[in-house]
Amino acid sequence: MLRSKRVVLPMVGFAASFAFVSASLVNPLSGAYAATPDASTVVAPAGTARAVAGQTFTVAAGSSVSAARDAYTVNYTPPVVVKPKVVAAAPVADATATGSGAAVQSAVVAAPAAAAPTPGSAQAIGAQLVAARGWDSSQFNCLVSLWNRESGWNVYASNPSGAYGIPQALPGSKMASVGADWQTSASTQITWGLNYIQGRYGNPCGAWAHSEAFNWY
Repeated sequence: MLRSKRVVLPMVGFAASFAFVSASLVNPLSGAYAATPDASTVVAPAGTARAVAGQTFTVAAGSSVSAARDAYTVNYTPPVVVKPKVVAAAPVADATATGSGAAVQSAVVAAPAAAAPTPGSAQAIGAQLVAARGWDSSQFNCLVSLWNRESGWNVYASNPSGAYGIPQALPGSKMASVGADWQTSASTQITWGLNYIQGRYGNPCGAWAHSEAFNWY
């Protein structure tokens, strides 16, 4: 009985040693392969885009936008903006004296109605000469406003620049082309002034429009 125990013990030790050595010969990495996950189980990292079935975004040729997701659709069409029409004032003929004498257009600027001129006054002479050229009362109104601003209809009005008289001719001696009495005669000064206005602006209202825009004519 004692002898059999001695035989069994060496066998047990041999088996344990064999098992240990066998285990050390096996590749510890065998079978440690990562399985390829199913695409449906992959979670995209934050900040990345994923294509999702059933979702569309469309921009039509007419600038309308359509967004659809699953069973819901949103359509948006930009509103049509209608710009108000701008109606320009009727122009009047205006001949500029830039050396070319070409006709240009100036916006109509109405002048306030002038009071009835005192008989024999410079304005009364102006009204007669305006009518003689076929211009209506609106042209006289423009002339009154224009020369009120320039000289106050004063025959002797002068300017340090050399402008003189009712129309403020520059220099005043230009008015000698109408009469030698250009320094004292309202008729001579007004006639020269109307000649200048007609040649440069077409009529008194054309001159008045220019004076309103640039403070000179």
